[in-house]
Parts: sequence; structure tokens; C-alpha cells
Amino acid sequence: QVQLVESGGGLVQAGGSLRLSCTASGLTFSNYVMGWFRQAPGKEREFVAAIIPSGGTDYADSAKGRFTISRDNAKNMVYLQMNSLKPGDTAVYYCGERIRWIDRRDKRYNFWGQGTQVAVSS
Repeated sequence: QVQLVESGGGLVQAGGSLRLSCTASGLTFSNYVMGWFRQAPGKEREFVAAIIPSGGTDYADSAKGRFTISRDNAKNMVYLQMNSLKPGDTAVYYCGERIRWIDRRDKRYNFWGQGTQVAVSS
């Protein structure tokens, strides 16, 4: 079955950086759009960034200029490099997969992992 395992979260001070990783198995990774979403306490899960198999990307306005999504199809991995972190970035971060094109709606993705917690202190 499909597995997506997120890692790389942690506690960081405002202005710091983290690199999240998502390891995929059980699917033909190079066929799938991969997306990063996040969910803060009491809030709905929201789109952060997504990447198509050939490398094209899309970012939420909150992520543009600070976050970079990338993927390694040979390793079945997708990454989210997060720089200039802010307290508002505190959330559980999830990676999801879907076929075809990028979509910003979380219900259009399949999420198989537990997420990774990111906490940014001021």
C-alpha cells in the first residue's frame, strides 16, 4: 500500500530554517504530483506548495520567496526547504499525492502519513 513518511520537523527560532522530507513508497512516484500542506491548531489544513513530476511548482503566497519545494524521482522523495521561518509557520506539515495536475485543495490529495511538527518560536 501507499506510504508517505514525513520527517525533518522540529523547534526553531524565528528566522531559522528547516528542511522537510517526505519518502514515498507503494506508488509510481514519478507519475504523481506531490504537495505539502500544513495544519495549525484549530485551523483547517492549508496548501503550502506542490510540484509536478517534471519539476514545475506552485506556492501559496505565504510560502513564496521563503520556501522551496523539490523532488528526487530516483529516490521517491519530495522536500520542502523552509527559510526565514515565522511563528505563523508553526503547524503539522503533511505531504500528499495526486495524479495529474497541481491543485491547491487538500481534498484533492491523498495523505498517508502522520505529518511532521514544525514549531517556530519568536
